[in-house]
Amino acid sequence: MSKEQIRSAEVALAVGTWTITLGAVIYSMLTVTPLMSKHSPDGWKWTAPILPLVVDAAVVIVVRLDSTLARLGGDGGWWPVVLRWMTGAMTVLLNVGQSALDHDKVGVAVHSVAPLLLIVTAETSLAYRRAIAAALATHKAHERDEQTERERRTEQRQQEEREERQAQQERADQRERERREHDERMATQQREHELRMADDERQEQRRLDDAERTDRERREHEASERERREHEREQAAAQDAERQRQELLTAPATDVRLPEDQARLKIQACVKLAVPQRRAAELTGWSAGWVAARYQELRTTAPERPALHSVPAEADEATASDAA
Repeated sequence: MSKEQIRSAEVALAVGTWTITLGAVIYSMLTVTPLMSKHSPDGWKWTAPILPLVVDAAVVIVVRLDSTLARLGGDGGWWPVVLRWMTGAMTVLLNVGQSALDHDKVGVAVHSVAPLLLIVTAETSLAYRRAIAAALATHKAHERDEQTERERRTEQRQQEEREERQAQQERADQRERERREHDERMATQQREHELRMADDERQEQRRLDDAERTDRERREHEASERERREHEREQAAAQDAERQRQELLTAPATDVRLPEDQARLKIQACVKLAVPQRRAAELTGWSAGWVAARYQELRTTAPERPALHSVPAEADEATASDAA
C-alpha cells in the first residue's frame, strides 16, 4: 500500500469516527435531557442539558486525544482507558435510564445502540490509528532505507567513475613515457650507427691510402714490397676480424628472436670471431641452450684453426651455466 492510500484511509477513519461521535452526542443530549429534567428540582430544570453536555464533552476529549496520541505513537497510560470506559458507561446508563424506569425493554435496546456504537467506535478507531501510525512509520523507514541505498549507489558509481578516470589518466601517462623512452632509444641507436659508419669510412680511407702508398713503393722495391704487402694484408685481415668482433661485442642486443637462418649465420660469425655464447644469444634473441648447441655443431664440423682471440675463462663458465 502506498503512502497516499494510507493517508486516504486515515482521513476516512477520522471522518467516520467524528460523524458517529457527533451523531451519538446529539442523540445522547436529546435522550438524556428529558430524563434529567424529570429528576431535577423545580426551578433547576434548566440545568438538565448540563450533565449530558459534560459527559459528551468527555467523550469528545477522549476521541480527540486518542487520535493525536495514536498519530504520534504515544501511550497515555491507563487513565485514558478509565475515562473512555467511564464516559461510555455513563452515556449508556443515561440513555437507557428513562426506558429502564418505564420497564421498556425495547426502549432500553434502542437507546443503547448509539452509546454502544460510540464506545466500540472509539476503541476500534484507536486500534486503527495505531495500526495506521505503525504502517506510516514502516513506510517512512522503508523510504529512508531506499534513499540511503540510492545515495550509497550514487556514491559508489561516482567513486567507480573517479577510479576509471584516474586509471585512464595513468594509462595515458604510461603510454607517453613508453613513447619517449622508445624515441630516446631510437635516437641513441641512430647516433651509434652513424658513429660506426664514420669509423668504417675512416678505416676504408686509411686502407685506400695504404694501398696507394704500397703501389708506389712496389714499383721501386718490388721484391721487398711483396713481402711487406703480404704482411700488411695479414695485418689488415686481423684488424678487420678484430673490428668485426668488436662490432659484434658492442652491437645492441635484439628484443626479438631472429629467423633461424639469420641466427645461424650470426652464430657462425660469432664462432669464427670467438665471441662468447652469451653475447651470441643477446644478438640473435635465441635461448642460451640453443646457441650452445650451434656452437658445439660448428666446433665439431669446423677444421682446426688457431683462434683469433681466446675466450676468457669467465665466459666459458657462463656459457656452460647457460647451456645447463
